[in-house]
Amino acid sequence: MAKDKILFVCQSCGAESASWSGKCFACNEWNTLEQQIISQAASSSQSKKTSRLKPIKMTDAKQRDVKRLKTTITDVDEVLGGGIVVGSVNLLAGQPGIGKSTILLQIAHKLSRTQNVLYVSGEESTHQVALRAERLGASSASLALVATNSADSIVQEINSGEYDLVVVDSVQTVACEAVASSAGSVAQITNSTKLLSAAAKASDTALLLVGHVTKEGSIAGPKLLEHIVDVVLQFEGDRYGGFKVLRAIKNRYGSTEHSAIFEMKDTGLELVKNPSAALLAERQISDGSVVFAALEGTRPLLVEVQALTNQTNYGYPKRAGSGIDLNRLNILIAMLERRTKLKLGDMDVYVNIVGGLRITEPAADLAVCMAIASAAKGMQLSEDAVVFGEVGLSGEIRHVPHLDKRAAEAKKLGFNKVIGPNTPTKTQPPNYHGIANIRTALNTFLSK
Repeated sequence: MAKDKILFVCQSCGAESASWSGKCFACNEWNTLEQQIISQAASSSQSKKTSRLKPIKMTDAKQRDVKRLKTTITDVDEVLGGGIVVGSVNLLAGQPGIGKSTILLQIAHKLSRTQNVLYVSGEESTHQVALRAERLGASSASLALVATNSADSIVQEINSGEYDLVVVDSVQTVACEAVASSAGSVAQITNSTKLLSAAAKASDTALLLVGHVTKEGSIAGPKLLEHIVDVVLQFEGDRYGGFKVLRAIKNRYGSTEHSAIFEMKDTGLELVKNPSAALLAERQISDGSVVFAALEGTRPLLVEVQALTNQTNYGYPKRAGSGIDLNRLNILIAMLERRTKLKLGDMDVYVNIVGGLRITEPAADLAVCMAIASAAKGMQLSEDAVVFGEVGLSGEIRHVPHLDKRAAEAKKLGFNKVIGPNTPTKTQPPNYHGIANIRTALNTFLSK
């Protein structure tokens, strides 16, 4: 009889080692190797003869309409590509307290009116979930609720075929009996997800999984987890306030360009119908304030970029950014010093994206540069101006996509001046000002 094999598996990256060590050889993380016993009983099945596969031509494959479950939350349905696909496995990840359980409970409540829905809690008791549902106005007699950490028990419920949608909160808290390790380990997450996924696809049951994230912001567990599921949703934003953004970073059944913007209220998460107006409602016109025409997926969004400069009291000036990558901010500050007459070497520079949003697109470069220059010189940008454009290291303003959508959003909210990169005259919207480089932008549009 084959003996069981002992391996040490990294809980951070999933790398396997024959012996324990304090540091993982693959990801260099400390104290992440845990012992796991691998059964060798399955190896004997490899000697069995397997039947040949029966491939078919692509043109002969039967087509069928993809049935989707509508959440009735329009923006969420858009992010999912039109609704939750029957038999699909969907993973929702986000920071603790961001609202993952809240939005899934709201979705489960709305779908329970027309579908059979089971909410599985691995972190809370049924009593705790019921209290939260009552506070959110999502308490329903048609919504089934159970608290368990057994993946095998959840698979039995899925295989019963009684439910159209099963929500598991969360995948890091469930464990299957076949794996001799604790819940949350790489082996448990991988095997539990595979079991749940196979059961969901075999019974045409839609599956929603909640996933935890690490302190770096990536989904906890092996990278294989993101490959197993069909849809990966990311919930981002400030957990203490501001807007929350739901976007798809992987979607086998639709586009990943859409996003949904929410605001946390006492009664749960509510869709923000006009986020641009809400973000600019409390704006004060002053130096260091610039309105940036951003894109969240395919949705245009006007965001205020604030900058503050101050004479440093130390030998090394401080640079800090909220909602923007600090490395990118340092690059833009260095470019401003080299390509313009701004002297920022003895100044602390602080940049803030209002509303708790995080901007990653390069189109924010011009707005950040103009906000820093405005704060450093005490000059203001025209209050009816909107700015966007990528800035190169030579100071040139580069083209960014969806110029027409950004300009249309600015016009809708009463901004009559759009400042951006040079484009052919035929494609420029009305009141558009194309500029070639950062020095021209600062000299032309900043005034005292």
